[in-house]
Amino acid sequence: MDDDEIVIARDLPRRALDRSRRDGELERLRHGAYRPVPPARQDEHAAETARRRAKTVVRAVHRQLGADHVFSHETAALVHGFRLWAPPGTTHVIQGYRRSGAAAGDLTRHRMRLEPGQRTTVDRLPVTSLERTVVDCALTMHPLEALVISDHALARGLDLDACRELLGRTRRRNGVARARWILEHADDGSDSAWETWLRYVSLRAGLPRPVTQAAIPTAARVYHCDLGWPAWNVYAEFDGLAKYRAGGVRPGHDPRQELLREKERFDAIRATGVNPVRVVATSNARLAKVIDALAARFPDHLRRTFRADPLLPLPPMRDLSTDQFGKN
Repeated sequence: MDDDEIVIARDLPRRALDRSRRDGELERLRHGAYRPVPPARQDEHAAETARRRAKTVVRAVHRQLGADHVFSHETAALVHGFRLWAPPGTTHVIQGYRRSGAAAGDLTRHRMRLEPGQRTTVDRLPVTSLERTVVDCALTMHPLEALVISDHALARGLDLDACRELLGRTRRRNGVARARWILEHADDGSDSAWETWLRYVSLRAGLPRPVTQAAIPTAARVYHCDLGWPAWNVYAEFDGLAKYRAGGVRPGHDPRQELLREKERFDAIRATGVNPVRVVATSNARLAKVIDALAARFPDHLRRTFRADPLLPLPPMRDLSTDQFGKN
């Protein structure tokens, strides 16, 4: 949506605004900001619709704020186009003044200094740089949420050394250890938020660090598993259910063809002696079963060394009936 399609209440006569809202022509984005009610898009997943709306809210805030500002944290990650584990609950913005008592509750304002090179523009919106965005997220977000962002940012050219150097200069005390862990474990081989989730829960349980997109040569071709521990012939796949629904991956997607391709792929992989653990989205209450299934593939002497990492909390709860926010 272009900025000129966003309706700011102060720019429209009150009667005209009330009439448009009453007639169902306008949808409220936030206090004082509206947009024309968008047509229903049958070819778009609910998660992508939510992402588009969240970005429109950011554009509305940009129109409403008069003073200089820069969008930061997960809001900057959204604008950069990174994967997100969940829709942002607030819009993060860096400004040089303190918020008033009447400030909007859906904005999180930060007073911090940006160094040269830590500010950029994406889609005509002022945002923090890739490195500054990732470090801010790593310091403040749940480590799984920040890892999802960091994985995708790394695939998009993130400079991890610059992130480490920036983190080393932070004056914060809280969150630094987790932020270091996130930068150490970011991996550009993750193709989805759920693949990052599977890697996170494995590492949290104390399993060795896996290889992403682990190659498995077969008689037909080289296939790849989401995660692999080749030294122990252990492999794991996140099995997203969306690909087994009509149109679940893209408009016109045929789940029957997907089933045939998956069967052909797994038959070829199993013929090599590899039998990947197939994992589906699950709640924290069932997480132990996922870990037990993976751990059971390792030798007994190694399995006895697995210990949960106290630095890493359980994953944030998700509505498992929907796809992840943004790109899978």
